[in-house]
Amino acid sequence: MKQGFSWRVLVFITPALLIYAVFSALPLLDTLRLGLYSTDDTGARTFSGLANYATILNDPQWSASFWNAMLNNLKFFGIHMLAQNPMGLLLAALLSLRNVRFAAFYRTVFFLPTLLSVVIVGFVWQLILSPLWGVSERLLGWVGLADWFAPWLGLESSALITLSLMSVWQYVGIPMMLIYAAMIAIPEDVIEAAVVEGASPWRIFWQIRLPLILPTLGLVTILTFVANFNAFDLIYTVKGGLAGPNYSTDILGTLFYRTFFGYQSQVASPTMGAAVATLMFLVILLGVGAYFLVVQRRLQRFAM
Repeated sequence: MKQGFSWRVLVFITPALLIYAVFSALPLLDTLRLGLYSTDDTGARTFSGLANYATILNDPQWSASFWNAMLNNLKFFGIHMLAQNPMGLLLAALLSLRNVRFAAFYRTVFFLPTLLSVVIVGFVWQLILSPLWGVSERLLGWVGLADWFAPWLGLESSALITLSLMSVWQYVGIPMMLIYAAMIAIPEDVIEAAVVEGASPWRIFWQIRLPLILPTLGLVTILTFVANFNAFDLIYTVKGGLAGPNYSTDILGTLFYRTFFGYQSQVASPTMGAAVATLMFLVILLGVGAYFLVVQRRLQRFAM
């Protein structure tokens, strides 16, 4: 019986394992392998060990581009953590309250942008923010803030922040729905007991709801981290492969694209691109590992 059961399980999981191996595991291993080679002017590849990584981290030109992209990626992630996730928490807390009219409609409206193509989102926001034909300056003028308008996507100081907020607008529905699902899963008996004891809604949120959804908040954080350090499409759609102005919106994804495929005056180098992709993988791996070793352990102790 046990042997037959194990064979049936193997039959069901084999297709998923094959798909994962072909489209995820093998490309990852090949990327790690390719990063250990270098390419000469003729296109021939020779094994060079860690030379590509030494070039990226030590060569003045390469290291400046890499660390600029890394810093911008950290800013991109930080803005999502400071804007997207607290906003998702607030929306989830409001929509999970009792007797909220049209709650399902509001959930749909906030989640709908996540279903849109990033190309469409980037194009629409470019039209809105354009200083030539956009409507943002006129909208600010209606509320007396016309002097605040600026070509935010064209300034080095504001381009990355603007793109980050565009991403926040599109994806705030994901943390909202995850946190909302955790909040409605809280037993009603716990909330009713607190109400009977005279606890205010604010106190119920801070002392009951928030501690019970901490594991979900941790999950939202790590998902945001992985998604932000894999980001590419929005930056490329709005600012192109150069991630201007003056590389102020350059992140690891766009740096990898320019390195691997080449862009304008930059010559393509698959081996250097594979090294950049491997460094991206290591950054994400270290972040996820730190989360499980530090944050997840504390959450488990708190739950116990």
